[in-house]
Amino acid sequence: MNFSRWFAALFTGYLTFTVQAEDLRIGMVGLDTSHVTAFTRILNDKSAKDHIQGGKVVAAVKDSSPDIESSYSRVEKYTAELTGKWGVKLYPTVTEMCRHVDAVMVENVDGRPHLKHATDVIKAGKPLFIDKPLAGTLEDCLKIYRLAKRHNVPVFSSSSLRFAKATLAARAGKHGKVLRCETFSPAHLESHHPDLFWYGIHGVESLFTVMGPGCVSVQRGTTEDGKIIVTGKWKDGRIGIFREGKGYGGTAKCESGEHPVGGYDGYAPLVKEVIRFFQTGKSPVDARETLEIYAFMQAADESKAANGKEVLLKLDWD
Repeated sequence: MNFSRWFAALFTGYLTFTVQAEDLRIGMVGLDTSHVTAFTRILNDKSAKDHIQGGKVVAAVKDSSPDIESSYSRVEKYTAELTGKWGVKLYPTVTEMCRHVDAVMVENVDGRPHLKHATDVIKAGKPLFIDKPLAGTLEDCLKIYRLAKRHNVPVFSSSSLRFAKATLAARAGKHGKVLRCETFSPAHLESHHPDLFWYGIHGVESLFTVMGPGCVSVQRGTTEDGKIIVTGKWKDGRIGIFREGKGYGGTAKCESGEHPVGGYDGYAPLVKEVIRFFQTGKSPVDARETLEIYAFMQAADESKAANGKEVLLKLDWD
């Protein structure tokens, strides 16, 4: 092949990739959370200041939970916005929707249906993002990742707080080695989920983003004002603490001093990572780290049941 033909082929390939990226068709499952309208606006509204290129939400499966008020009371409102304002087409099943999309975002506010939906998406071979919580139990979290591994389908799950600039800077070593970290977030409870799965996941995600994986034990207590506090010990002796609190934040003690972490920078940083994940098939978060987050939260419940006794973090993952 001469140079002109080689260049033409290369340029054509570049254009093809660009078009594919721009035309990425995204399907959503579970329209009972404000995330579906927020994410769709970021992706579909090209005039938005926080617009992320690379994909468009074109299809959805409604779905909601009849035993969670914050789910069934909001699903109609969010569904109406997606179909009326953004022209999203509804499908009766996840399997049917998968025939018309390139990638899927499972968004149910309730983690319990996530395993079923993930199973359908994985069997369809579509890259899959699962919003928090990953599932309703640690066992289901593991089932999702094992199934995805078996079928060689990329999967990614995260809270939006992972991608706050200050938090990522600490993880990247900008301030030297992280010696200790404390984060806080609201921790509203929902009776069908382990305590921190529902909302404490935000602060716990920030904690693990800064500390990295390697937690070996967990101890849960209660502050003087009745709030949840969970202390984790890492295998290298470092300590990471999650506290229930107002808003989002925290402090990382690093070699260069103390630095703020755990803030909220909006949804766009997460959406940007989701699109990149869909395009490359590579998750920005290692599977073990994601699963360790849920093992940490499960262990916190076990510690609570044991009257605050320190418990080992158990995770059966290669």
